[in-house]
Amino acid sequence: MSGIQMGNFMAFAQKFDFTQYKTLIDVGGSAGLLSLMVARHNAHMRCTSFDLPPVEPVANATIQQFGLSDQVKTASGNFFTMPIPNADVVVMGNILHDWDEENKISLMKKAYDALPANGAFVAIENIIDSERKQNVFGMMMSLNMLIETGTGFDYTFADFNRWANIAGFKSTSIIPLTGPSSAAIAYK
Repeated sequence: MSGIQMGNFMAFAQKFDFTQYKTLIDVGGSAGLLSLMVARHNAHMRCTSFDLPPVEPVANATIQQFGLSDQVKTASGNFFTMPIPNADVVVMGNILHDWDEENKISLMKKAYDALPANGAFVAIENIIDSERKQNVFGMMMSLNMLIETGTGFDYTFADFNRWANIAGFKSTSIIPLTGPSSAAIAYK
């Protein structure tokens, strides 16, 4: 997943306006690459890669390789069984599409709870166009997720907006990243 998402992480780190934020948590952060890209391009940001305990040593090694341990840390935990740690920006890259609608909304509510007023929740995924005609890769990934997980699927920005509303967010926006991927953003 890190290799697939690297271009998106770099694009997000450069396109998203981080000026009003100071902290970021990457939920399901794996090797910490999203946090590292954000830190590299936004010197004021302090980032945390949050993932299961066995992943923490991998992330710590990657952080050391990039020489950004003053800006990027790790935290271990399970985002289903514990709260998401607080941050100004909560990011999930290729996380929501793993789950059914009920779990997607639950994760978005957990992100909402972790954010301060005006904080941002970001889902970096293959957001499908509303007409389902343009993002063929996103539609194929949705089918792939259904086959792999039994209930997971990719989604449209309209779906994201509906779930964001249910979770309590006040507004949304979308930033195209690389190829078929976008950052769907919900603001608290």
